[in-house]
Amino acid sequence: MAWLLLFHLLALLFVPNSLTQAQQPPGCQTTCGDVNIPYPFGIGQSCALSKKFEVNCTRNQNGTYNPFFFQVEVINISLFPSQARIKNHISRQCYNSTAKNVSYNDWGLNLTRRSFRFSSTKNKFTVIGADTLAYFYLRNSDNIWYRTGCVSAFSSLQGLSNGSCTGIGCCQIAIPLGMNYYSVRFDPNYNNSFVSNFSRCSYAVLTEADRFNFSTGYITTTNFWDENNGTVPVVVDWAIGNETCMVAQRNSTSYACVSSNSNCVNSTNGPGYFCSCNQGYEGNPYLLGGCKDIDECANNPCSKKCHNLPGKYRCSCPPIMRLKNNNATGDCELYVPFVIGIGAGTLLLVFLGFCMYVAFERRKLSKVKEKYFQQHGGWILLEEIKSNLGFSFTIFSKQQVEQATNNFDSSNIIGQGGQGTVYKGTVKDQLVAIKKCKIINESKKKEFGKEMLILSQISHKNIVKLLGCCLEVEVPMLVYEFISCGTLFNHIHDQKQRSSITLETRLRIAHESAEALAYLHYSASPPIFHGDIKSSNILLDENYIAKVSDFGASILAPTDESQFVTLVQGTCGYLDPEYLQSCQLTDKSDVYSFGVVLLELLTSKPVVDFEASEEGKNLSSRFLSAMKENKVGDLLDVQIKREEDEEIIYRVAELAKDCLNVKGGDRPTMKEVAEELDRIRKLKNHPWENTNYEETENLLGESSIRMEMENTGNFSIERNVVESIALGR
Repeated sequence: MAWLLLFHLLALLFVPNSLTQAQQPPGCQTTCGDVNIPYPFGIGQSCALSKKFEVNCTRNQNGTYNPFFFQVEVINISLFPSQARIKNHISRQCYNSTAKNVSYNDWGLNLTRRSFRFSSTKNKFTVIGADTLAYFYLRNSDNIWYRTGCVSAFSSLQGLSNGSCTGIGCCQIAIPLGMNYYSVRFDPNYNNSFVSNFSRCSYAVLTEADRFNFSTGYITTTNFWDENNGTVPVVVDWAIGNETCMVAQRNSTSYACVSSNSNCVNSTNGPGYFCSCNQGYEGNPYLLGGCKDIDECANNPCSKKCHNLPGKYRCSCPPIMRLKNNNATGDCELYVPFVIGIGAGTLLLVFLGFCMYVAFERRKLSKVKEKYFQQHGGWILLEEIKSNLGFSFTIFSKQQVEQATNNFDSSNIIGQGGQGTVYKGTVKDQLVAIKKCKIINESKKKEFGKEMLILSQISHKNIVKLLGCCLEVEVPMLVYEFISCGTLFNHIHDQKQRSSITLETRLRIAHESAEALAYLHYSASPPIFHGDIKSSNILLDENYIAKVSDFGASILAPTDESQFVTLVQGTCGYLDPEYLQSCQLTDKSDVYSFGVVLLELLTSKPVVDFEASEEGKNLSSRFLSAMKENKVGDLLDVQIKREEDEEIIYRVAELAKDCLNVKGGDRPTMKEVAEELDRIRKLKNHPWENTNYEETENLLGESSIRMEMENTGNFSIERNVVESIALGR
């Protein structure tokens, strides 16, 4: 008996970690108040799969208990789908008419230390108010930041409607996948001071969309805050670890799907995986023996006899079986004469089935490629290529782009952004840049081929040439000419490269970029609005010649003025405020973004500085404030100051200011911007030549302006009239 006891002890010592961890210790509390706490979650560290799934059961003052993790109250937890509903704080701003000031309660939620991500299908960023603009800052597990905003405004209470959240008193926007952190900031220019007589407070929060129903009383009272005690539910997706199922299954010591009747499912919202019971089973797949067979015969789904089987059930008997003793109420048994024939036939069927499966899979893959090719307008492109021998555009196969990039090896990545990843590749001994996009607007799929026809025929020395595309994939890949010297952003903001970019070179780059955009607006047929002008989308070749690139957010000029985009695209800091509010992209939206690029060329400062104060985060706001206070010199790049071209710098600053006008109709056109930059360059190179100042005044607006160099080296700029602009904080 002693040796038998020793054997059992040794067996317990060598049980794999995953099994001892998955088998929750006896005596663990499985509920907290009215909330069930299923494993891998647990109350206390020893009862949870890991510390990330630990739940604290806290007693309230009234004697009841509520569950919390990371100091956030849990409403409920589900195993499949792997989601949890938690309470999220409401951010608000309230105007005090007596004190003439605004109080803010800005909240955020950080899930980075847990295996949680905000559900992009269940939640929406919601803003409530009569005169409110709230910004929503997001970050994913790759530390990539996003910013978006939502405007809620109206002029009359009669326009409000219960249950309607379309921008009048209430607005909602969706969020992208993979987000694990967010924070809220209100725009101080929309502070309820104009509507405080009937709406003193505004609110902003990420909440579960299906459980939110707008009430007009939320505008005139504080009911939205009071009814919810300052919190609303938000849905988070949870997952195990950060590995895929394939990788996790190789590591038996940490694989969490330990039930024998469970399967692994890759998370669709960020890295990791979760477990579920197989069809016909129910229970907890994270526990040994947790998935139990469902007795389908309990409700007798059969017309006659029902047989419950593991994970399924069977009615009556199959053809090759018969009832024992011909008793209709007995069990089934094999009918021997059929067994031999069925066995041989089965082998033949298996062999034929395997051959058919291989052929089917190949045909299926071919059909998938053909489906994507047709969806993206590939046949339109092919017909154009066949009918036009001078049409220099290539449709690449999926195999060609994979070979060109060494199967998209990470060492070939030359750029990453919100819309996709750009790889360096080689096609027929020619260097190319291949953009692998992340998403494509469903409404654009059918028009993609037509748009490729238009973009491929763009021929301008300052626009990156589109060489071809690959349409055999879900999201098309674009092939561009390779530009060797990187982006304007790197040359401006890299301290080592900045010294080589003189004022004259910056003016030339600005002029070339403006000429390219003017070409898109006025010479392309139909006109093209770029939609994402920024310094990282302006490439430089070996001679520092500017090349405008990345048309992922571009649209063709709409024939109907009432057309709106369903998702505002662009980059934080460059977005036109008018576009953000109206969801209508115009040529003047590109003018605003180009004005921000002019500021970068003048100051070499980041467009958005998250480490600065709220008032100083946005470069555009700082520049316009400096223009008002005659302190533009404080923002200029040191190298620009040293060149002491006060008149040149002043005229570029004035041009940038006009481009940043809050009203799109008051901004100059890109053609006017390009012409003004041409005049400034000529003034820089030949200051003695007579310049048409009257034409310049017509472009920049009537003003009485004086510019002088102070002893400190700062510039002083005075204007009688300075346009105001409402930008982000």
